[in-house]
Amino acid sequence: MSAKPAGDRGNLLQELFWTRTGLLLLILVVTSGTCLAISSTMDPGAIRNFVLSLGTGTMISAVVGFTQTLITSSAAQRALVTPVVEESRKALRELTFEYRALDREFFPTHVFEPTARPDPVFNQVMMQDLERTRLYGFRGFAGRYAACRLLLSQAECELRAVLADPRDDDAISGRARYLLRHEGADGDYDTIVDRLREQISIGLVGLFCARSRCSRIDLTIVSDPPLDRLELFDDSAWLTLYSNTSAGIVRLYPRTLRFSEGSFLYGMERAEFLRISNSKAGLHVVITPGTTREDFLVLFEKITGAPLTAEGFRALEEKFHAFRREFSTSAQLGS
Repeated sequence: MSAKPAGDRGNLLQELFWTRTGLLLLILVVTSGTCLAISSTMDPGAIRNFVLSLGTGTMISAVVGFTQTLITSSAAQRALVTPVVEESRKALRELTFEYRALDREFFPTHVFEPTARPDPVFNQVMMQDLERTRLYGFRGFAGRYAACRLLLSQAECELRAVLADPRDDDAISGRARYLLRHEGADGDYDTIVDRLREQISIGLVGLFCARSRCSRIDLTIVSDPPLDRLELFDDSAWLTLYSNTSAGIVRLYPRTLRFSEGSFLYGMERAEFLRISNSKAGLHVVITPGTTREDFLVLFEKITGAPLTAEGFRALEEKFHAFRREFSTSAQLGS
């Protein structure tokens, strides 16, 4: 937005002819020229001298008035108009800065609409954030996507993940209801619940496979995970809105908002994530690069309440890598 007043004519000479003073000067010049022209056609005498004097005097008045108006307008421009324009520009700059600050504080930097398949742009921007982060915070359901991103990333970071408790039906019901709305009348709730429990098992095995890409993996298993998925990086927070079921058609991949570091939502989500991940109410499990398969089988049973055999581990591992290959191909992230 320009701070220049509307109707600014650009220079003083042009300004003069847009005022009543300019009209008066024009009348004087026309009168003077008319009188001088008439006097040149008259015979010598008193009347000719009078008309000539009238034309000459009018011309002098026009020149003096023009000069005086030019000087007065220039002084008025410097004394009145220029300070007002500068103050307007300053006020607009301050207002623009305030709006930009509000944008950074409350508005997302990116908005990704719901899709039926992984959005390549969405995943590429998120992978860029992951490459720059030291702490990767994940609050979601099964952790399969977090494990895939870690394996596809070239950087090393610390992962803190908050996952749903597979032993608690209430922890699974929110995601199950969302998927049931997506599948429509043909969906079966019990089938979806069984599939979600298997996804948690696959996600746990995937995180174990990605342990070498992290200095440490802290898992917090909670019975009441928030429905919306959060992926937190050093300079951004990604909020996937599984709770937004009133936006029209329900897609497999809901609407996602990215907020930058320093925004209100970033600070609020980071504080809430740290509160949940440090809460004594959840089950806390640590996986390090030195965690062996035998150690993991013990942790798996502790989390799920079901023992996992070596054969069962290999089956889940194959399912995870099949999921990783499918995801990386759909999201165009390589393999």
